[in-house]
Amino acid sequence: MLQTLGLSSLDQLFSDIQADLQLGRELNIPAGCGEMDLRSHLKELAARNRSTEDFPCFLGAGAYDHYIPAALEQLLLRSEFYTAYTPYQPEISQGILQSIFEYQTMMCNLTGLDVSNASLYDGGSALAEACSLACVNSKGRRKVVVPDTVHPEYLEILKTYSLAGHMEIVLVPSRKGAVDIEAVESAIDDQTAAAVIQQPSFYGVIEDAGPIEKAIHAHKGLFILAAEPISLAILKSPGQWGADIAVGEGQPLGMSLSMGGPYLGFMTVRKSLMRKIPGRIVGQTTDGNGKIAYVLTLQAREQHIRREQATSNICSNQALCALAASMYLTLVGPQGLTDIARRCHQLALYARQALEQAGLRLKYDRPFFNEFAVSITDPAAANRRLQENGIIGGYEMKDALLLAFTEKRTTAEIDRLVAILGGV
Repeated sequence: MLQTLGLSSLDQLFSDIQADLQLGRELNIPAGCGEMDLRSHLKELAARNRSTEDFPCFLGAGAYDHYIPAALEQLLLRSEFYTAYTPYQPEISQGILQSIFEYQTMMCNLTGLDVSNASLYDGGSALAEACSLACVNSKGRRKVVVPDTVHPEYLEILKTYSLAGHMEIVLVPSRKGAVDIEAVESAIDDQTAAAVIQQPSFYGVIEDAGPIEKAIHAHKGLFILAAEPISLAILKSPGQWGADIAVGEGQPLGMSLSMGGPYLGFMTVRKSLMRKIPGRIVGQTTDGNGKIAYVLTLQAREQHIRREQATSNICSNQALCALAASMYLTLVGPQGLTDIARRCHQLALYARQALEQAGLRLKYDRPFFNEFAVSITDPAAANRRLQENGIIGGYEMKDALLLAFTEKRTTAEIDRLVAILGGV
C-alpha cells in the first residue's frame, strides 16, 4: 500500500495527524496464540463477569432479569431473522413485514392505542422522539413538562435533543418520591406542547396520571406516558389513562440484559398522529391475486423520502428485538403475561414484608409494581456485602437501594437478600 501511494513509511502515511495526537509509543499487544489457548483466555475473561444465570439479580432501574423462553432463543438464531435488511421491497420481504405487523398489533393491544411504529432504539430515545413529535405537531409550542421521577438516563437524552433548539424541557421536582401534581399543573400553559409521566416511575412508584392528563388536554397539548410493558398486564393501559402517545423500554419482553443492549424502544399513538410518528409502519393489504400482503405504509413520511422535512431521522427499526418481543408475547400469551406480572408484584410484596420485619423501611411509602427503594445509610457497602455473598444487588441511590423483583426470583433468594441487608 505504501509503495502504491509513493510513501516509504507508516509515519509518512499518518503525517497529516498533528504530533500531539499521535500514539508515539508501541502498543502493548501480546503475541498471537493458538486457538485452544485463545479460547481458554477468553473463558477466563468472561468468568470475571457476574452472570444472572449464576447469581440472583435484584438490579432493575430500567433493565430487568426476566425469564426468556427457550423456544425464543432458538428461533432468533435463524439466519433469515438476524440478517434481514430493511424491507423496502415488499415482494421479497413478506416474512419480516408480517413479523413487524404482528409486533405492531400486539403493542397496540398492550398499550390501548391505535397505531404502533416498527420500534426505536430504546426507551430513552423513544421518549425523546415522542416529545419532539409533540413540538412538531403543536406548530410553535416548545415547552415539554417532565417530572424528575422519569428515568435519569431518559432525562439526559431529552436534554441532548433539546440542544437543537426546537424543544424546551421544564423539569418539575418530585415530592416524597412521587410526581408533584400541583407543580406539574402549574408548569403547564398555552405554550406547552406535551406533559410526560413515567408509570411506574423510576423509583417504582405507581403514579396518579389522571390530573396531569386533564391539565395538558385543557391546554390542547399532548399527554405522553412512558410505560413498563410487563406491568400493563395488570395496570391501566396508557390508552385508559387518556394518553396520546405511549413509549417505553421493550427489553423485558424477551430480551436478555446483554450488558446494556441492544434494547427496544416502543411507541404507540392515537390515529390522529399516524403521519407524524417516527420510524416505520407496516400495513396489511391484498395483492393482485386477492391474497393477504404486507407493505411499508405511508412511506412519504419517511426520512428516505422527506429527508430534512421528516419528523425524525432515526433509521433503524430494531427489527430483531421487535421480533423477540413478538415471539415472547406469543409464547406467554395474554394469561401468561398476566401471571408473570402478578408473580413479580407478589414477590415484591413478600420482599417488603420481609424487609420491614428485619427492621428496614421503604424510602417511599407508596404503591409499587415490582420495584421499590429501601432506605440504607451506605448503599455501596450494602451492595459490596451482597456481591461477596453471591447476589447482584440494587441500583445505588444517595441513601437507598432500588431493588427489582422479577418472576425469576424465589422467596428463598429474597430471604437471603433480606438477611444480608439486615446484617448491614
